[in-house]
Amino acid sequence: MSTGLLVTLTVVEIVALVVVLALFVMLITRRHRSVANTLGQVSGGSGVRAIQGDVCLIGAGTAILNRKLNAIAGVLPAIAEKAESLPSQQTQAQTPQQTQAPTSGSDWRPAVPQDPVTRRK
Repeated sequence: MSTGLLVTLTVVEIVALVVVLALFVMLITRRHRSVANTLGQVSGGSGVRAIQGDVCLIGAGTAILNRKLNAIAGVLPAIAEKAESLPSQQTQAQTPQQTQAPTSGSDWRPAVPQDPVTRRK
């Protein structure tokens, strides 16, 4: 290849690179202006006041919510203990019922949980 052709191709490549970079800079500038306009609208007046009003409402409600959540958290250990003792209470309550014979003339049967597999048979 001749030297003149290489120089021409190099200049064309540099010009193309400069054009592409200029396009990206213009796109970024437009985006920044859009963001600046939006920020100006928000900080310029009613936007900030509306946000502050919403935050004040949330702030007033958090004290009430925290009190209720603390009360619930205080009761949870007792509920957990009762829940853990339920299976043993149920087995103690079912044992006397299962040993009793049904009264004559009655269709009463003790409540016995049935296994779904044996129920199908």
